[in-house]
Amino acid sequence: MTVIESTAELSVPVEKVYAFLADLNNHQQLMPENIYNWSSTEDEASFTIQNMAKLAIKVSNRIPNQELVAIPSEKAPFDVELKWTVADNGQGGTIAKHIISADLNMMMKMLASGPLQKLADHQASKLKEILG
Repeated sequence: MTVIESTAELSVPVEKVYAFLADLNNHQQLMPENIYNWSSTEDEASFTIQNMAKLAIKVSNRIPNQELVAIPSEKAPFDVELKWTVADNGQGGTIAKHIISADLNMMMKMLASGPLQKLADHQASKLKEILG
């Protein structure tokens, strides 16, 4: 399993960050420009990654103010889990961690791990930009 992580520290409380992340409609704001055909509800989202694949995800687990997990709702090119964790940073702010776990063979790992890391970094950075 390939695990890719990116972390952002925000100055807003955990509850606010979790509330934003818990609604998949908000995730469109976190996506890079190579994501298009976005369609979402609070619990599901589908989109196309330019030059890669169409992906449909659904929330599989919610732990209020701690964790949100999304998995493919349709057959994906590889097994993947998208997880956000949020924790208090001890100063009233939040440490948000985006963790992408993907079951990649050696060839897919060489091709996809760079773009997946870029995606995780972009989303963490956009979250900090939007929520502060």
